[in-house]
Amino acid sequence: MSSHKVVHAFYTDDDVLMDAVKTVKDAHYHIEEVFTPFPVHGLDKAMGLAPTRLAITAFMYGIVGLSVAVIMMNFIMIKDWPQDIGGKPSFSFIENMPSFVPIMFELTVFFAAHLMVLTFYMRSRLWPFKKAENPDVRTTDDHFLMEIPAGDDVEALQALLKETGAVEINLTEKH
Repeated sequence: MSSHKVVHAFYTDDDVLMDAVKTVKDAHYHIEEVFTPFPVHGLDKAMGLAPTRLAITAFMYGIVGLSVAVIMMNFIMIKDWPQDIGGKPSFSFIENMPSFVPIMFELTVFFAAHLMVLTFYMRSRLWPFKKAENPDVRTTDDHFLMEIPAGDDVEALQALLKETGAVEINLTEKH
């Protein structure tokens, strides 16, 4: 397994972190990752990350759920076992659709929610019993960590990070 050196810069305030990310990006350094104890609004844009496509995936999963609901209700209530419930005709799906709307809605939400959880776990590579990739336990409590690959001029990078308000700067090996 290969390893390379990275610089870890710690911050104690999210506003200082946001300004630091913008300054580091303006200085043409590549930010590998930022670890935060809570979501920081606008950090993805400041880092230059591409927008997520998870919303499109959720919509497609909802369509799958709606399709399953329509096919299931058409087969069960119209084709296989038509019943006279409350005097409503059971001869066509369209005539009974108002009473099927709650089922269609619930299965749409069910499929979208459950499949999105699985997609999020797979996309984030969160498997059962996976070892945590968090480089410092303080980032789960009250510190923010910016991880930058160490290039040729580590001293210049460390000086820049110190100017941005980093409270601690470490040079470590990443495996």
